Parts: sequence; C-alpha cells; structure tokens
Amino acid sequence: MAAPELNRKISNQLELFFEFMKFEKGLSDNSLSSYHNDLNQYAKFVEDCELTGFNEVSRDVVRKYLKGLFDGNLKQSSIARKFSAVRNLHHFLVFRKVSEIDPTANLDRPKPSKKLPVVLNRDEMERLIKAPDTTSELGIRDRAIIETLYATGVRVSELVNLKKRDLIKSENVIRVFGKGSKERIIPIGDIALDWIDRYDKAVRSGSARRQAAGARLPASDLIFMNSRGGKISRISIWRMLRKYSRAANIRKEIHPHTLRHTFATHLLEGGADIRAVQEMLGHSDIGTTQIYLHLDRSYLKEVLDKFHPRGKNAT
Repeated sequence: MAAPELNRKISNQLELFFEFMKFEKGLSDNSLSSYHNDLNQYAKFVEDCELTGFNEVSRDVVRKYLKGLFDGNLKQSSIARKFSAVRNLHHFLVFRKVSEIDPTANLDRPKPSKKLPVVLNRDEMERLIKAPDTTSELGIRDRAIIETLYATGVRVSELVNLKKRDLIKSENVIRVFGKGSKERIIPIGDIALDWIDRYDKAVRSGSARRQAAGARLPASDLIFMNSRGGKISRISIWRMLRKYSRAANIRKEIHPHTLRHTFATHLLEGGADIRAVQEMLGHSDIGTTQIYLHLDRSYLKEVLDKFHPRGKNAT
C-alpha cells in the first residue's frame, strides 16, 4: 500500500498503478516491493513540491527529482531503476487518462555505469585448465567443461543443454541455443574436442562398469552429465570452478561467466575482429561486445607500464 502520509489523490493514483502492475502485469512480490519503495519516495518528493497529484508534474519537476538522486551519490544502476519506475507510472497515468501529458517523454534514461568484468590472464587460465585431476572420470569431465567454456565462450546455461547432436566434429563447430532460443554456430578448437571425446569414452566405460555392478544410469544425449547420469546444474559448474580456482591459487572471484569474459578478451587481445566476437558470443547489440575493448585497452596499458622504458615501472 502507499505510504499513509501521502495525500489522498496521490495515494489513489499510486494504488491504481500498483493494482495494474500486480494483477494485469503479474509482477512478483519482490518487484512490487521495489516499485513501492521507489515510487513512495517519488510521491513524497512530488508533495514537497506542493503538488497534489502526479498529473500536475512537469518535466522540470522530474529533472529536479533526478538531480536530487544524482546529488545523493546513489549508484547509477539505482538511479536508472528509480527513473524507470517513475516513467512507467507516468506512462500508465496517461494511458488511463488520469494525466494529459507524460513529463518523462523524451527524457534520457540515466545509464548504469558499466563495470568491467573480471577476466583471467593467460597464466591464470592455464592454471585453471590444469587444475582437475584427469586420472579420474570426474576430473576428465571437469577438464572438458573448462576447455569448452574457454574455447567457445558459451553461457553456462547453453553448455548444460549441449547435446551430442549439436557437436559437428567434422566441421569443428557446435550449435547452441541462446537467449530466446536463438540458434548460433560457434567454432570449437581441437583441444576442447579432444577432451570432450576423452570424457565421452570415460563415461561410456565407467557406465559399463557401474551397470555390470547393478547400477542403472539413464541414457542421455547430453554431452555433460552429473555423476548420476543426469543433467548437470549451473550451480554445480559454479562450485566446480570455485574449487579449481582455489586449487590453482587464483585470487580473483570467478564464476562460469568469467570464462566467457576471458574468451572474448583473449580473442580481442590476439587481434580478432569485434564483429566476429559479437557473432560468437551471440550479442544482438555490438555495444555489449565493446566492453571487451575497454578490457583490452586496460591490458595494453599494463603492458606499456610494465615494459616501456618510460612506463610506470621503469627504473
């Protein structure tokens, strides 16, 4: 419910919007709670401007509200979220003919700052790859998973759904289905293919031994499986990478997406065309891929500082 200290008109307009978001848009309780917090704050600001309803809000009032958020040193992501809530409220009030104009129309949305993702350097990546004990079936599987993530840049959600029929060894490519079931074809190197093949053989021989001992394993077309022969979970892969990163003495906090970031960054460092990287990652907007150019420039700056006679580390 709207905050009780608000005047009746503002409270009624908020309640109308919240009911719409809950019953017609089907928002979750967490999302609704976020809207309540953000819009009650905005409603209090509107009242402090001596306005009796949201239909009286002008573009200047919205700008003043946004300036207050920026001056309050909020994270840009929080400001963007709050502005999105305000904009959705005013869109709704115009749609329901409560307001005649939308004061947020054509106002630029505050853009969240892009944090550079964590990536592994080449030495760290090599140590992580070699961390699994490949004398065991589980170690062979884990090595194959790490090799595949690093060789292709696939999302972990794509990896756990990879099927044998998606692997076209003769062409050195795999077929994955990304966001929105969008299909893409990605090259995969011989090393990753070799470890997938080793894992497949180890699983078949291991399954035969377990079946001979009376254990039943379900048949599966999935490339990577858990120890029971079922679909491996994303959280299992995250835990596996955390275990091996510690064993490899890597101090960075890594997760499956770290290998996707590392894949893209190492390609660009090696001179790959950004359009090719965009295609392999499955980014619809090249702007999403361009963040790796910033990472590459950071790497080049480190090289300059370390090795140039007039770099920061020069003696």
